[in-house]
Amino acid sequence: MDIVVKVFGTEPPCAKCNAAYKTAKKVSERIGGGVVVEKYSALSEEGDEYGIMMTPTVVVDGEVVVVGKAPSEKKLEAIIRSKMGA
Repeated sequence: MDIVVKVFGTEPPCAKCNAAYKTAKKVSERIGGGVVVEKYSALSEEGDEYGIMMTPTVVVDGEVVVVGKAPSEKKLEAIIRSKMGA
């Protein structure tokens, strides 16, 4: 089962939102299979589900893990790997 990483940002995306998305993509490519990265507007229905108040917000497997800044690759990779049980 895939780990889903959702990156919520503004439309059009701000620099931090772009950085958060790029970091998530880079980490997913490094890990290989099993990670899906999706991009959403903070003002979408999906954003409402998580009560997004600040952007960027990164959600991994349904859990809000980073709010208001782009995560470091190292931190995000550690979170994803822990969700994978690795």
